[in-house]
Amino acid sequence: MSITPAGIAHCQFALEHRSVQVEEGMSRQAYARIQVVATGQWSQNLSRELVAGSKVKVSGFINRHESRNGNPILVLHAQHIEMIN
Repeated sequence: MSITPAGIAHCQFALEHRSVQVEEGMSRQAYARIQVVATGQWSQNLSRELVAGSKVKVSGFINRHESRNGNPILVLHAQHIEMIN
């Protein structure tokens, strides 16, 4: 959790997806990891509820950011987050 100079709260975390998918009749392991940024109201709620290993459903939009060393990365900007039991 961080606060911008403008006073806007941001919460950043990594989201992992693991599943088995069927492609051309064959099973394959699918794995993806993406950074997520939640801003404002979402970030304040998440900082209290989210712990490592939590299951969540996130929707929003993907945007390109640059890492500290200038490499491009994709980041999911969360617009809706639902905790899954």
